[in-house]
Amino acid sequence: MPQHKKELIKFAIEKSKTALQTAKENMASKKLEGALNRIYYAIFYAVSALAIKNDFSTSNHSQLIGWFNKKFIHEDKVFDKEIYRIYESSFAYRQKSDYDLMYTPDLDTVQTLLSKAEFFIDAIVKAI
Repeated sequence: MPQHKKELIKFAIEKSKTALQTAKENMASKKLEGALNRIYYAIFYAVSALAIKNDFSTSNHSQLIGWFNKKFIHEDKVFDKEIYRIYESSFAYRQKSDYDLMYTPDLDTVQTLLSKAEFFIDAIVKAI
């Protein structure tokens, strides 16, 4: 693997871990909307690292989600479907939290998603 690719993957994983840490800090200060945003982006950056490794590029979140589902869940069967559900639900909650002005996340939901995000990111990093 070319050195620049290794560096990009490393950078994406670091961004993922930083976003996850920020999500935890947001949780501690009860900033649940911010936590949901950072949870999703922690997952997004981890999948971006996987995409770099596999020479897949897109700037569209839905395309990245679709590519991940097709390649790693259905075709190569690298991950269980639950992994995809974590990715999909983090995206849905982030969308709802960012764009639905009437939505207020609850602490239990955000804590559960944070825990699942940690599991997800660990699985992706191991696969890389």
